[in-house]
Amino acid sequence: MILVLLGPPGAGKGTQGDRLAASLKVPRIATGDVLRAAVLKGTPLGMEAKAAMDRGDLVPDEVILGIMQEALSAPEAERGAILDGVVRTVPQAEGLARVTATLGRQVDAVLLFEVSEEELLRRLGGRTVCSVCQTPFKGREVGELCEKCGGRLIRRKDDEPEAIRHRLAVFQAQTAPVVAWYRASSTPILAIDAAGTPDEVEARMLAALAQVRS
Repeated sequence: MILVLLGPPGAGKGTQGDRLAASLKVPRIATGDVLRAAVLKGTPLGMEAKAAMDRGDLVPDEVILGIMQEALSAPEAERGAILDGVVRTVPQAEGLARVTATLGRQVDAVLLFEVSEEELLRRLGGRTVCSVCQTPFKGREVGELCEKCGGRLIRRKDDEPEAIRHRLAVFQAQTAPVVAWYRASSTPILAIDAAGTPDEVEARMLAALAQVRS
């Protein structure tokens, strides 16, 4: 089963993606993770991605999709995968459809995490990250030390309220056409209320997914 996760920054896609991957016993594949892995392995596509990043350019969709095809072809993804951050635009959705068709597979459902702007402002506004390893923290103050690497915690500029509102506006503008595209392709779209505790959100997510699987 191949599932695509969609949701605004701070909606909890990473947390719920990990939980869902563990529940279904399939890998969670995040764009950043597979890009870094391909670069570290020195694969041809990884080197193309590194060249783009070294120039300060965005990694081309065709390179990302090629790396995604490699990841989905791996033995651990034979039973499916959770795709987090892979689809942000309609061309990426179309490209992923071509990739899965090449593998004789398809996206089985889209999980759309929905949270109010007020809740997202609260979540992201209270977040700090390590200046060295980029690990995010909640409820920690700027200047504290990261227990993972000892780096200082900072608040990213894009976690300031106005920056968050801008990120949410960009997300909505990009995502509405993607949701419409998946609806037009008859892919089930599961709206998940992502407010509440991680356990509550997980329960809603699994209940919605069970209806599709049945």
